[in-house]
Amino acid sequence: MNPGVRISLMIEGQEGVEWEQWLALALAAEAAGLEGLYRSDHYRSIVRGEPAGALDAWATLAALAARTERLRLGTLVSPVTFRPPSVLAKSVVTVDQISGGRAELGIGAGWFEAEHETYGFPFPPMRERLDELDRQLEEITRQWTEAEDVEPKPVQVPRPRIIVGGRAKPRTVHAAVRYADEYNTVSPTLDEARERRQIVAEAAETAGRAPLTFSMMTSCVVGGDEAEARGRLPRFRELTGHDAPMLFGTVEQVAESLREYEAVGVERAMLQHIVHEDVDMVGVLGELAAALR
Repeated sequence: MNPGVRISLMIEGQEGVEWEQWLALALAAEAAGLEGLYRSDHYRSIVRGEPAGALDAWATLAALAARTERLRLGTLVSPVTFRPPSVLAKSVVTVDQISGGRAELGIGAGWFEAEHETYGFPFPPMRERLDELDRQLEEITRQWTEAEDVEPKPVQVPRPRIIVGGRAKPRTVHAAVRYADEYNTVSPTLDEARERRQIVAEAAETAGRAPLTFSMMTSCVVGGDEAEARGRLPRFRELTGHDAPMLFGTVEQVAESLREYEAVGVERAMLQHIVHEDVDMVGVLGELAAALR
């Protein structure tokens, strides 16, 4: 039986999400039967502006690991510019140990220059950041699996899942095929999802390795009925300046859209919940996940 697109909650942690809100969102996601909770790894607000800010991604996930029992927990994505590879590897192992083997590392080259300026992180040219992505993936994998002098090891064997994000350009696809389990792309149209999934699948086949899971992250506003969905739009519009998210409507309407994405190869959807104060929508996402099973 086809399991359908698997649904996780995606929260933009840099938009002023406070600890009590994190805990409420995580507990709601677990109660709703969602597969996981993923969060961005930024240090400055992108959408809301000041005074919104961010709690550290991996410290937050470690705390949530101790308060949840089933949720997968990870980043989409941690930039290689924030932490040395040993620090990032140790942070993920810590969450994996606390959670009993539920950590996932989403990793990327980084892009938001303003937060680097604010916090004093170097922001080299893109080519150098992509070189660092390759270097960190190699070193993190080594520490998790081969390094006899690095302890403790992750709970998950042979290691936690690694997700590389991008738009199916050669460098990120190469890095994913060499080191990762999953390739995640942001807000694709159906045609873009089909094309990017094919590029990743062909690269994996050429490399002689198993196919990667292909997933997407995209914004959503969902309601139990049309009135509820429409009632959620004003705040979304206020925060983003967009008329509507990529996925909008009732549970069945959004489920139908996701079935179309499934048909072009999307296996997981990390649904971006911009209005994080609206914990009730997490329960609706649970209904969506059930409809897709």
